[in-house]
Formats: sequence, C-alpha cells, structure tokens
Amino acid sequence: MGFVLDKNSVEIYEKWLQGPVGMVMDGFVRTMFHDLLAVQRHDRILDIGCGTGNQLLALAKFGFDLTGVDASEDMLDIAMSRLGNRCAFKAGRAEDLPFSDNEFDISLLINTLEFLDDPLAALIEAGRVTRRKVLICVINSLSLCNLGARLRGLFSETLLRNIRSYNLWEMKGHIKNAFGAVPVVWRCAPDWPKLKGQVSAFNSDRERVLNCPFGSILGISVTLNPVIRAGSLPLKIKAEQPFPESIPIQYERFLKDIRDVSHEEMEGAA
Repeated sequence: MGFVLDKNSVEIYEKWLQGPVGMVMDGFVRTMFHDLLAVQRHDRILDIGCGTGNQLLALAKFGFDLTGVDASEDMLDIAMSRLGNRCAFKAGRAEDLPFSDNEFDISLLINTLEFLDDPLAALIEAGRVTRRKVLICVINSLSLCNLGARLRGLFSETLLRNIRSYNLWEMKGHIKNAFGAVPVVWRCAPDWPKLKGQVSAFNSDRERVLNCPFGSILGISVTLNPVIRAGSLPLKIKAEQPFPESIPIQYERFLKDIRDVSHEEMEGAA
C-alpha cells in the first residue's frame, strides 16, 4: 500500500507544496496539460492520490468533471473543504481503485507513485479505469536538485524515509509492463529554483530544458490503446457426437470422407 500521510505529514507536505518546488510543479503540470493531453471541455478527469486537492483546484475553473481519490482521510478532508461540490471525492488506494472500467477520459498520477510500494499495480489500475490518457509526474531521481534535497532533508525526515523517486528509463519500463507498447511522450521540468523570483524563468527557458532527462520533475503522457472487456458467454449448442478429446483427429481419414461425400453428391445430382 505504501506510505499514507497522517496529520503531521500532511502539514509538512503542504509546506513543501507551497514552496519553490510546488510552484514549479504547478507550472509544469499545467504545461503538460496544455501541450500533451489534448483535454476537452467536460472531460472526466480522475486525480489518483489527489492529496489536498492542489491540482484539482487549478482544474476546477475549466469545466471538467473532476474526481479525486486518496488513501489518506486527512488529505481528503482538506481537499473537500477547498473544493466543495466542484469535485467528487472517494477514499481508496491507487492499487485498487473504487471505479468501473473506462470510467474516466484522463487520469492523473501527480507525485503519487513516490509513496507506493507497488507502482506497477497503480499504473495497471489507472489504465483500467481510463479510456484515453494517463499523465504521470514524479520526482526525477537523476536530478541534481533532488539529490541535494535529500541530503538537506528538504522533505523532512519522515517523508524522506518513505518516498521513492524515479528516472525516465525506470518509468518507461513500468509503463511498458502496465500498458504494453503504447505511445509515450515525456518532458522534464527545470531544476526547481531557490528563490521565488526564479520561477518566472520556467516559461522563458522551458523549451531548452523540457527534453533533458535530468530535470527535477519528470512528466509522462501515456496514450492508451482501446481495450474491450467482455464477459465469457456460455455455449448453448451441443454437438450430437462430441469428438473424444483423447483421440487425435486423423487428417487423411477426414480428407477421404470429404471426397467420398462430394462424389456421392455429384452422382446424385447427375
């Protein structure tokens, strides 16, 4: 199941999101939405591991049909207080989502896989409930800023012990195992700034850094292959003389019988 944030961890997480890292994350996710997801008005969007609703709050003004799911009741309480009736919420695990197959157009996994023991199970579930695209954003393990942040304990000791970052090649392997050979487009955010004033450089410099696999945040857009799931139907027609499974079909005898039947039919026609 992974690490579920309690009240103390939620406060630390919120402080982290409100800092420079969270500001870059917000801008990066919006860029991914605009450039890669081809979202449509009234799309059904599921935020898996929605936390306190930070991304849902940014999307609420665009008319999407929003749903958030999280395993932390403390997180959901904050998210519901922030969004009210603009979003539906459910408690649930990313590895076992409480939704039907193909219920959503787009699913988001924004800083969710880092907290899970089994990221592959979460990806498979995201693919099950989604019919079009899945957007994944994770902290990049190859970022120098990420390595420095770990050394400084940026996430606090509690969070630091329980999160896992990923690199591009790890994520591509998980995606292939979860979805098969599907179209994938990836981007990287620049290393997060130390000062708030540096955040504005994200937009002006983004083309240079978005295709570098060593940025602080890795984003991947996955286009799903259509999947048709059907239940098995009982066969109601019985053969009058079923062929015993233990006896192999004699191909030469079969051909001879066919020839004999065809000859008799021809003679009868004559």
